[in-house]
Amino acid sequence: MELTLTTPALLFPTVSLILLAYTNRFLAVAALIRKLAAQYKDEPDKNIAAQIKSLKLRVRLIRDMQMLSIFALFLSVLCMFSLFSGEELIAKYIFGSSLISMLISLSMSFREIQISTHALSIQLKDMDDDLKI
Repeated sequence: MELTLTTPALLFPTVSLILLAYTNRFLAVAALIRKLAAQYKDEPDKNIAAQIKSLKLRVRLIRDMQMLSIFALFLSVLCMFSLFSGEELIAKYIFGSSLISMLISLSMSFREIQISTHALSIQLKDMDDDLKI
Protein backbone atom coordinates (compact mmCIF):
# COMPACT_ATOMS: atom_id res chain seq x y z
CA MET A 1 0.00 0.00 0.00
CA GLU A 2 1.29 3.41 -0.95
CA LEU A 3 0.86 6.10 1.68
CA THR A 4 0.66 9.67 0.42
CA LEU A 5 0.39 12.98 2.25
CA THR A 6 -3.34 13.11 1.58
CA THR A 7 -4.09 9.85 3.42
CA PRO A 8 -3.28 11.04 6.97
CA ALA A 9 -4.75 14.44 6.08
CA LEU A 10 -8.12 12.73 5.71
CA LEU A 11 -8.26 12.33 9.51
CA PHE A 12 -8.19 16.10 10.12
CA PRO A 13 -11.88 16.86 9.46
CA THR A 14 -12.96 13.61 11.10
CA VAL A 15 -11.01 14.22 14.29
CA SER A 16 -12.16 17.84 14.39
CA LEU A 17 -15.81 16.82 14.28
CA ILE A 18 -15.30 14.06 16.82
CA LEU A 19 -13.54 16.46 19.19
CA LEU A 20 -16.45 18.89 18.83
CA ALA A 21 -18.91 16.11 19.69
CA TYR A 22 -16.79 15.01 22.66
CA THR A 23 -16.55 18.60 23.91
CA ASN A 24 -20.33 19.03 23.69
CA ARG A 25 -20.80 15.82 25.67
CA PHE A 26 -18.29 16.99 28.25
CA LEU A 27 -20.03 20.34 28.68
CA ALA A 28 -23.45 18.70 29.05
CA VAL A 29 -22.17 16.22 31.66
CA ALA A 30 -20.29 18.97 33.53
CA ALA A 31 -23.42 21.12 33.69
CA LEU A 32 -25.43 18.17 34.99
CA ILE A 33 -22.79 17.43 37.65
CA ARG A 34 -22.89 21.06 38.82
CA LYS A 35 -26.69 20.98 39.01
CA LEU A 36 -26.77 17.68 40.90
CA ALA A 37 -23.96 18.74 43.26
CA ALA A 38 -25.91 21.87 44.21
CA GLN A 39 -29.04 19.74 44.67
CA TYR A 40 -27.09 17.29 46.83
CA LYS A 41 -25.77 20.09 49.05
CA ASP A 42 -29.31 21.31 49.66
CA GLU A 43 -30.77 17.87 50.22
CA PRO A 44 -28.38 14.88 50.42
CA ASP A 45 -29.82 11.86 48.62
CA LYS A 46 -28.16 8.52 47.81
CA ASN A 47 -29.69 8.49 44.31
CA ILE A 48 -28.13 11.86 43.51
CA ALA A 49 -24.79 10.66 44.90
CA ALA A 50 -24.97 7.56 42.68
CA GLN A 51 -25.78 9.72 39.64
CA ILE A 52 -22.83 11.99 40.37
CA LYS A 53 -20.55 8.94 40.69
CA SER A 54 -21.72 7.68 37.29
CA LEU A 55 -21.25 11.14 35.77
CA LYS A 56 -17.71 11.35 37.17
CA LEU A 57 -16.88 8.12 35.35
CA ARG A 58 -18.35 9.54 32.16
CA VAL A 59 -16.27 12.73 32.52
CA ARG A 60 -13.10 10.66 32.87
CA LEU A 61 -14.03 8.61 29.81
CA ILE A 62 -14.75 11.74 27.77
CA ARG A 63 -11.43 13.28 28.87
CA ASP A 64 -9.58 10.13 27.79
CA MET A 65 -11.51 10.02 24.51
CA GLN A 66 -10.46 13.61 23.81
CA MET A 67 -6.82 12.89 24.66
CA LEU A 68 -6.71 9.84 22.38
CA SER A 69 -8.31 11.80 19.53
CA ILE A 70 -5.78 14.60 19.94
CA PHE A 71 -3.02 11.98 20.02
CA ALA A 72 -4.38 10.49 16.78
CA LEU A 73 -4.29 13.94 15.19
CA PHE A 74 -0.74 14.47 16.48
CA LEU A 75 0.34 11.14 15.00
CA SER A 76 -1.28 12.06 11.67
CA VAL A 77 0.78 15.25 11.54
CA LEU A 78 3.89 13.28 12.50
CA CYS A 79 3.06 10.78 9.75
CA MET A 80 2.80 13.58 7.22
CA PHE A 81 6.16 14.93 8.39
CA SER A 82 7.69 11.47 8.01
CA LEU A 83 6.28 11.17 4.50
CA PHE A 84 7.61 14.62 3.68
CA SER A 85 11.03 13.48 4.93
CA GLY A 86 10.90 10.37 2.74
CA GLU A 87 10.53 7.88 5.61
CA GLU A 88 7.62 5.89 4.19
CA LEU A 89 7.98 2.79 6.38
CA ILE A 90 8.09 4.85 9.59
CA ALA A 91 5.13 6.87 8.32
CA LYS A 92 3.10 3.69 7.83
CA TYR A 93 3.71 2.61 11.42
CA ILE A 94 2.89 6.07 12.72
CA PHE A 95 -0.31 6.22 10.67
CA GLY A 96 -1.28 2.75 11.89
CA SER A 97 -0.76 3.96 15.46
CA SER A 98 -2.91 6.98 14.72
CA LEU A 99 -5.72 4.74 13.50
CA ILE A 100 -5.42 2.52 16.58
CA SER A 101 -5.59 5.58 18.84
CA MET A 102 -8.73 6.74 17.05
CA LEU A 103 -10.23 3.25 17.29
CA ILE A 104 -9.66 3.15 21.05
CA SER A 105 -11.20 6.60 21.39
CA LEU A 106 -14.29 5.51 19.47
CA SER A 107 -14.68 2.34 21.53
CA MET A 108 -14.47 4.45 24.69
CA SER A 109 -17.17 6.65 23.21
CA PHE A 110 -19.30 3.56 22.69
CA ARG A 111 -18.81 2.63 26.36
CA GLU A 112 -19.69 6.15 27.50
CA ILE A 113 -22.92 6.00 25.49
CA GLN A 114 -23.77 2.65 27.12
CA ILE A 115 -23.27 4.15 30.59
CA SER A 116 -25.41 7.14 29.65
CA THR A 117 -28.21 4.98 28.27
CA HIS A 118 -28.17 2.73 31.34
CA ALA A 119 -28.38 5.77 33.64
CA LEU A 120 -31.36 7.10 31.69
CA SER A 121 -33.16 3.77 31.87
CA ILE A 122 -32.71 3.71 35.65
CA GLN A 123 -33.96 7.30 35.88
CA LEU A 124 -37.04 6.49 33.81
CA LYS A 125 -37.81 3.16 35.48
CA ASP A 126 -39.98 4.91 38.08
CA MET A 127 -42.15 6.33 35.32
CA ASP A 128 -42.71 3.01 33.52
CA ASP A 129 -45.85 2.15 35.50
CA ASP A 130 -47.38 5.56 34.84
CA LEU A 131 -46.67 5.36 31.10
CA LYS A 132 -48.20 1.93 30.50
CA ILE A 133 -51.51 2.09 28.69
